[in-house]
Amino acid sequence: MDINIPAIHDEVTAAFSRYEDALVNNRVEVLDELFWPSAHTVRYGVGENLVGIDAIRAFRNARPATGLARTLLNTVITTYGHDCATAMTEFHREGSAKTGRQSQTWVRFPEGWRVVAAHVSLL
Repeated sequence: MDINIPAIHDEVTAAFSRYEDALVNNRVEVLDELFWPSAHTVRYGVGENLVGIDAIRAFRNARPATGLARTLLNTVITTYGHDCATAMTEFHREGSAKTGRQSQTWVRFPEGWRVVAAHVSLL
């Protein structure tokens, strides 16, 4: 298996950047698009365990749209072959001294790269 094929890495990096822009600007429709629409999709957050796209969508639609700005640190994107990748990053939110961590597993589907599993936590 080839790790970090440049063209594939560029694709995932672009998808990850699109996700980050949507997250900090509360573009819920883009966030929804970038998660695999499946009952198997998982997002574990700081205060919630969301299993299935319906639970993830409900969380996104109910979440306040304030305090979303953040700075990313130590982002590592690794691709495995042509259709699977992970994206790991640390983040700091404005006004908070806590360090956050985010991990995502991305899979290429016919419609494009989608997050199939995500985890967000604070140190």
